[in-house]
Amino acid sequence: MNIGTISYSIAAVFFLALSALLLTSWRGRLHGGLLLLATALSAVWAAVAAVAASSQTPWVTSVYYVLEVLRDAGWFAFLFQLLAPIAAHSKRKPALLRVGRPLVFGLVALLLVADAMLPVMPALLQIDGHVDVPIVGHLVMAVIGLALVEQLFRNTRPDRRWAVKYLFIGIGALFAYDFFLYANALLFRQIDHDLWAARGIINAITVPMLAVSAARNPDWSLDVFVSRRIILHATSLLGAGLYLLGMAGAGYYIRIFGGRWGTAAQVIFLFLALLLLFVLLFSGQMRARTKVFLSKHFFNYRYDYRDEWLKLSRTLTGVDDQMGPSERVIRALADIVDSPGGMLWTRSDSERFHYAAHWNFAEEVHESLPGDTPLVRFLAERQWIVDLHEYEREPEGYQGLSLPAWLGNTSRAWLVVPLIQNDELLAFVVLADSRAPRQINWEDRDLLKTVGLQLASYVALLTTTEALMNARQFEAFNRLSSYVVHDLKNIAAQLGLVVSNAARHIDNPEFVKDAVRTVDNATTRMNRMLAQLRKGKSDESGKQIIELADALEEAVAMCSGRDPAVELLPCESGLLLLTERDRLVDVLAHLMENAQDATESGGFVRVRGFRSDENVTIEIIDNGCGMDEQFIRERLFRPFDTTKGNAGMGIGVFEGREFVWSQGGDIFVTSAKGQGTTFRIILPLYADAPQEDATTEMIETMQ
Repeated sequence: MNIGTISYSIAAVFFLALSALLLTSWRGRLHGGLLLLATALSAVWAAVAAVAASSQTPWVTSVYYVLEVLRDAGWFAFLFQLLAPIAAHSKRKPALLRVGRPLVFGLVALLLVADAMLPVMPALLQIDGHVDVPIVGHLVMAVIGLALVEQLFRNTRPDRRWAVKYLFIGIGALFAYDFFLYANALLFRQIDHDLWAARGIINAITVPMLAVSAARNPDWSLDVFVSRRIILHATSLLGAGLYLLGMAGAGYYIRIFGGRWGTAAQVIFLFLALLLLFVLLFSGQMRARTKVFLSKHFFNYRYDYRDEWLKLSRTLTGVDDQMGPSERVIRALADIVDSPGGMLWTRSDSERFHYAAHWNFAEEVHESLPGDTPLVRFLAERQWIVDLHEYEREPEGYQGLSLPAWLGNTSRAWLVVPLIQNDELLAFVVLADSRAPRQINWEDRDLLKTVGLQLASYVALLTTTEALMNARQFEAFNRLSSYVVHDLKNIAAQLGLVVSNAARHIDNPEFVKDAVRTVDNATTRMNRMLAQLRKGKSDESGKQIIELADALEEAVAMCSGRDPAVELLPCESGLLLLTERDRLVDVLAHLMENAQDATESGGFVRVRGFRSDENVTIEIIDNGCGMDEQFIRERLFRPFDTTKGNAGMGIGVFEGREFVWSQGGDIFVTSAKGQGTTFRIILPLYADAPQEDATTEMIETMQ
């Protein structure tokens, strides 16, 4: 089998495969039908050329040249059809098309007759043959093909050339090689056997370009599908093969010219080359850049949606990894845009959004977002994906959006994706910058929104499941409370008896005074606990106007008698709050007691209150054992999670945060292992607070 037979057989297989792909994808439009006709004629022509290469009989040669003319005619018909809409918008083109098309196909008919007469003429492939007329005819056909491709390229709008550029390159390459082949034959009065044999491979190389163009032009009614995964893997293998060939060649020359160290230098060089290859193959950034390049230059749609949906399902149901459900939500979105990490914010029952989880995102945030924050309001109303880089360049495109300080200062933040369910913002995800620089387009946004809808249902399921678990724990807590109430009644009765018997020590006024105050405080506190256990969740009717200094003094008094003592720093008078006094005092006392438990004897626990803008800030500071960031995020505010063993129930801090949020405030924690903890509670200042009177009182006191 000679090289010509192999070359044209490969071309026949390639064109046959493309024809089968186009046939299964054809939806009946003329553009697709003519392209299918041209590729089918090319496949038949290549098959006959493979036979002619090994059997140079006159009739086989004649059939070969007749099919070549028909192949060219098929491509002419397809190109003329592409020119038709362009000519319709030009004054000169319609007349030129009406005249040019009959002339071209008239030439095709004449050339068919000339080629059909080849059996009675000297064979075209014989060395001594004189067949100038057919050679000139095929040369003119190549020139016509190049002229049609040039007209198409010149008259195609720049924004449309992306979709058809590989068509121009592929068909142009076919006719350019034909022109070179027949020009050479006209010059030397014979066809060069080597050039003719290589022609089959040249035609086969253009087939992938034609397939890409068909996939990029669905208006031809050709629903061509090319797997991105196969293309990515094939590109990786091809690149690796070329790289290894290059490195092998370089290693060969190193060995030849390396002298005594040639063999060793070659081994070291090849080892480093292989090591570099493995590094590149396992590089996430390299894969991301390759995917962006292939999507940008070879595909009409960036994503393979079937693969994306299967990947989403595998991510959410993954059982082999150690990721939690919230981290899977972040990763499902991050993998779409090749982001290396992100963080998830979810909505609580108090309509605030808090930092719930992160994945490969080191920057931590210790604050929550109220429902009326500009970012939350923008995501809920617009349901847009916020590109933070685009926001920096063109803020006018995001009217009404104002970023919170923590997000503006997060250098790695890139996209903010809302998770919407029933037109309500359930959560949002902040994604880090992509591994490869990229601009998101409409397709990215549509896919992220669609996946976001699915993930919103997933987050809602997680939230509902967690709420159900908490409800069951609270049910058990309520059953336990009945026993606690009974015990507390007995303790309250005993302490009341102590108070009544304290009159025996009336001779020691200071002792009696301290004892009565201590026992009275304990009795009051236990009775309040009993009342809350009976009543359950408090209502808004219990709110009253109180002064911050009085509430702090009462909470400090409740913590007296324990070591270390709580030190109350001077507090500005006249700071009024509209809140539930008893619950606020209980929350403050509980946090103070926690600080005392965490601080050894000799340490300090300090409390202070002050005005900050339109709010009141309360700080409880200790230099105790402290907490790490993971404990604060995952356990501190989780109900029924305690570090005190059977001595604690783990709901104090959780209930404290829920109470502060219900009053329109917020709570922050700053802590470090071995360095102490600061709880900062921010509550809204009562709007009708007598600021002037308080200021006057302070001035008079100073005088």
